Amino acid sequence: MHDFFAPHLLDLLCLAVSAGLFTFYHLYVRHKLKANPTYSLYGATTIARTAWVVNVMEEKNDILAVQTLRNSTMAATFLASTSILLAVGLLTLSGQADKLGETWHAMNLFGSRAESTITLKLLIILGNLFIAFFNFSFAIRLFSHVGFLINTPPEEGSYGASITFVAMELNKAGGYFHMGMRAYYFLVPLIFWLFSPLFMLAATVTLVLIMSRIERTPDLDCEYLGTLFHNSCTLPRK
Repeated sequence: MHDFFAPHLLDLLCLAVSAGLFTFYHLYVRHKLKANPTYSLYGATTIARTAWVVNVMEEKNDILAVQTLRNSTMAATFLASTSILLAVGLLTLSGQADKLGETWHAMNLFGSRAESTITLKLLIILGNLFIAFFNFSFAIRLFSHVGFLINTPPEEGSYGASITFVAMELNKAGGYFHMGMRAYYFLVPLIFWLFSPLFMLAATVTLVLIMSRIERTPDLDCEYLGTLFHNSCTLPRK
């Protein structure tokens, strides 16, 4: 067992650190969302999806519901198909690992250059792509279910329960879509890992910094729509 892990020690260590940084960031965001549900765009859109379900089911906006769910389904379908295409391409590359290793390891000064290391990297990237595929597939399945549920008249006395169930299913679909995108994002450090484990660490740090900025809900400017509407701030201040 020691002989198997010894050549890959630095690569596996860097992988563990990168995965740890990525996981810690998402645990931190989840912790912040408990105190402030609008801390990130994911939290804000979860609230928006719930409000959307209530509006559609109360106002009977059937066409709006179908069009919106179709757009979400098409987006998830495209990303699921892309992940499978990338996985097939990766399997094709795995047969040329011995030739590609010379190119990919040109700047690899510290990591392992063994052919088995290349194979291990490709397998982990392949696993990441399948994680993305299954999450997007689950999202498609739930979006399809919501399309039927949202237009189903509730039973007498269970109107609130029906709206709650549909909102929960839609947010569950949004959660799977969110996890699929996380897998896509982590694909960036894994691609850099093919060249060097240190590149993977640098890519992970850069990715976390970028996500920490673009995924934050922007601070509300109460004068942003001041020329059109009064009291335009509808979300709580952070």
